[in-house]
Amino acid sequence: MTYLEFEKPLAEIEGKAEELRALARKNEQMDVEKEAKALDKKADTMLRDLYKDLSAWRKCQVARHPERPHCRAYIDQLFTEFTPLAGDRNFADDHAVMGGIARLNDRPVMVIGHEKGHDTTSRIERNFGMARPEGYRKAVRLMDLADRFGLPVVALIDTPGAYPGKGAEERGQSEAIARSTEKCLQIGVPLISVIIGEGGSGGAVAFATGDRVAMLEHSVYSVISPEGCASILWKDSEKMREAAEALRLTAQDLKKVGVIDRIIKEPMGGAQRDARAAIASVGSEIELMLAELDGMAPAELIAARRKKFLDIGTKGLAA
Repeated sequence: MTYLEFEKPLAEIEGKAEELRALARKNEQMDVEKEAKALDKKADTMLRDLYKDLSAWRKCQVARHPERPHCRAYIDQLFTEFTPLAGDRNFADDHAVMGGIARLNDRPVMVIGHEKGHDTTSRIERNFGMARPEGYRKAVRLMDLADRFGLPVVALIDTPGAYPGKGAEERGQSEAIARSTEKCLQIGVPLISVIIGEGGSGGAVAFATGDRVAMLEHSVYSVISPEGCASILWKDSEKMREAAEALRLTAQDLKKVGVIDRIIKEPMGGAQRDARAAIASVGSEIELMLAELDGMAPAELIAARRKKFLDIGTKGLAA
């Protein structure tokens, strides 16, 4: 287990419990279970206290946790018969965006998502989940395909933002993001978007303009990262804590203002502590959201989706 900065006291207690059990494994005559269980109980209480009322900045840290399940893990657990589809048929295949046809509880769907990778090699290959223009153009191609064959689209969002490199800008990054957002609004099939980690700027909006938008309890969704916001407003990236609070990037704040539709509860301590349970919860919510849209005609879906996004901003945080 990788512990976050604010979890260090918890790491110490859980470490002591594990040390006791390790000693007992080496010497079978030692009876440490009573002491270890007492430490477990203390750790459980501390974990609940730490996660009872997380600040916005701490939620950012949890959303970025390296062991948090990413798109690949969701596809492996929730979907069957996943057939990956690659490339934008124009320039290249962007490994930061993965997608393809699959079955969700035997229902054919098109799944698209950002993949950050799980170790150094895969993170470099996936560009840390930061898509280039060809990634968004691949997503447009897959959404077109889904629309043609009447397949609901499930989008899993987890990106710090679109890749800001020189090559990406030369190949039309902003235009590709805009086309992907436009395509979300045009397709006549249900589009379910779930922010499973970070939802960064236009790179996230390009997949998150859906009929239903959900967020995991400790995920974040914002126009800019707290560090970027602090650098612009205060010329000091160390003021990221203040920026995180000001940005209102938590699922709880975004639900209040109507940017998202529902919050998906995470296991105590975050999705990284029980990935299977977190992924199962997301799967159940996706099925419920798809059921809400069953039977709606394409024109009805498009009109309702358009109204949903035009209405954003009509509710304040005091509502």
